[in-house]
Amino acid sequence: MLLIGENLNIMSKRIGEAIRQKDPEPIRKLAIAETEAGMDMLDINLGPARKDGPEIMQWVVKTVQEVTDLPLSIDTTNIEAMEAGLRVHRGKALINSISARPERIEALMPLAKRFNAGFIGLTLGAEGIPRDANERGLLAAQIMAEAAGYGIPEEDIWLDPIVLPVNSQQIQIQGCTEFVMMLPELAPNSKSTCGISNVSNGVPGHLRGILNRTYLIILKRYGMFSAIADAFDGELREIARGKRPGLESLIYRVMDGQEIDTSSLSIDEIHYIKTTKVLLGHTLYSDSWLEI
Repeated sequence: MLLIGENLNIMSKRIGEAIRQKDPEPIRKLAIAETEAGMDMLDINLGPARKDGPEIMQWVVKTVQEVTDLPLSIDTTNIEAMEAGLRVHRGKALINSISARPERIEALMPLAKRFNAGFIGLTLGAEGIPRDANERGLLAAQIMAEAAGYGIPEEDIWLDPIVLPVNSQQIQIQGCTEFVMMLPELAPNSKSTCGISNVSNGVPGHLRGILNRTYLIILKRYGMFSAIADAFDGELREIARGKRPGLESLIYRVMDGQEIDTSSLSIDEIHYIKTTKVLLGHTLYSDSWLEI
């Protein structure tokens, strides 16, 4: 599974300050660290980038590409900043993201075509977050059709089902999972991705890692191509690279409805079983799900 490092984010206090001060060192150090951690791509998230967005985006892209050859995922809602970043990016960039909303399609698909960039197709429409896998599928089909009209090949489209926090949108987790299961038939030549850390957004910090890792295993089973993730979660990286087959097998057994004898399992393995049941909707989420 391909991993996109999520850590170069303006919401980070240190990175946000470095960007505002145009101090390159913290940005370079983080880009090097993410690269050395084994990421395949780095996400640069500048958010709205309202003030001097194009200039700042170009500066950040150039600063990062001074120290790494990894391709970049450019993440901003500012169209001018997106174009500016694509203009200076070396190699094939990834636009993060183009939703099914007409204004985003009309503004960003021409940029994807002009700069030969891939793009993340976000299954978000005019009515907001889709309710289930079928609505996600309809939005994905709309994105694919629009992209074809611009001459963008299917393999340049990375479809994102929009992972939502399990603590407030538990039922939506199943919609994301089912959508990933549908993708090989819906868009066989496309790629897939998601912000895996979104599943644990708002959850107590010490519980976030196990949620992210468990959901990564669930989606990986159904062919998820990539994930935007914390570059410094070593266990998550091992799962993505296929280095935790025993853990994956255990979670697959839970997914298949097998009853697991936990008497010989470690506490860590039991915690993964409980977390799988929460993400499958078999157990109601609470912050104390590991203690029940």
